[in-house]
Amino acid sequence: MTRVGHYRIHKVGDETYGAYVPVSLPISLDLEAFYPAFERAMLAIAKLNEVTHLVPNLSLFLYMYVRKEAVLSSQIEGTQSSLNDLVLFENDQKFEVSEEDVATVSNYVKALTHGIDRLRSGFALSLRLVWEIHRILLERTRGEFCLPGEFRRSQNWIGGSRPGNAFFVPPAVDDMLEALDNFEKYLHNETIPVLIRAGVAHLQFETIHPFLDGNGRTGRLLVSLMLCNFGLLDEPILYLSSYFKENRKKYYALLNQVREHGNWEDWLKFFLNGVASVANNAVDVIRAINALFAECEAKINTLGRSRFSCLQVLEYAKKVPQISSNAIAKELKLSTPTIRMALKTLESVGIFGEISGKKRDKIYIFRCYLDLLS
Repeated sequence: MTRVGHYRIHKVGDETYGAYVPVSLPISLDLEAFYPAFERAMLAIAKLNEVTHLVPNLSLFLYMYVRKEAVLSSQIEGTQSSLNDLVLFENDQKFEVSEEDVATVSNYVKALTHGIDRLRSGFALSLRLVWEIHRILLERTRGEFCLPGEFRRSQNWIGGSRPGNAFFVPPAVDDMLEALDNFEKYLHNETIPVLIRAGVAHLQFETIHPFLDGNGRTGRLLVSLMLCNFGLLDEPILYLSSYFKENRKKYYALLNQVREHGNWEDWLKFFLNGVASVANNAVDVIRAINALFAECEAKINTLGRSRFSCLQVLEYAKKVPQISSNAIAKELKLSTPTIRMALKTLESVGIFGEISGKKRDKIYIFRCYLDLLS
């Protein structure tokens, strides 16, 4: 059984180029070569799944953690938006980067939420769902003219100014459609462990590169959807963007090694090590955030009567960690003077920090919380 794709030669004018045709899945694998990494990754995922159920407010944690992933995944594509910018954008407050950049990140959150909701409603993990996710990802962004929700109808390439001098040329449209049909069937091949399937599927999707824009974000989202859809995780709480971003050179080198030499085992070791690392980090973050919230609430409970308004402001800050009195007085149905006093009190006990330096309309940040998430 072959493990390496091949190049099909095409001609445009006087220039020829080779478009890569991926190997058909499944491929034979030396399971012993990456078994220790597989076992570590499975244990880390089991631990993460267990700890997730101990989070006092899981919806809040997922709200912020999904947004952290959206920021990281979009930064890989070149956006400048931060987690704080995204939260401010979603709450109709002023942010510091271009609206297009923040919309790109916000779309990632919407696309993931849509994908998880569709799967939970019984919709199949399929190419149709991939189209839907892609359409949401590209709304109101620089990619909105790149056929959102449709597979490309022309040749694309990576690096260079044309296919003839490109770093990598994905399959031409006819070969792409055949590879996608094989890819969709492979997603549901239950003879292969889910984690291995996810690692192979991610690489195959990036190699097929079926969209004119947004392939990277879609391919990273696909891993999370697979882990939830096939029962490894109860909630979408494991994301590899931070690992891929930190190991970017190795990530691209391994993709190329698979395409050129069929070195699937080294790619899968890298992928599985990333799963273990990210899952263990998520466990640590969950525990640290739980401890932080408990510490903050203990401090507030020593404040006498002001503790009631301070606790309300703290709860709001868990979802919007940069706040001002005017922005939250209406939301909490408290007077502006009461909010201002609560913010000053929370600053005095070291929970919030004031960052604007203004005498009026001060801006406070729940920095220790943002630092944990970031």
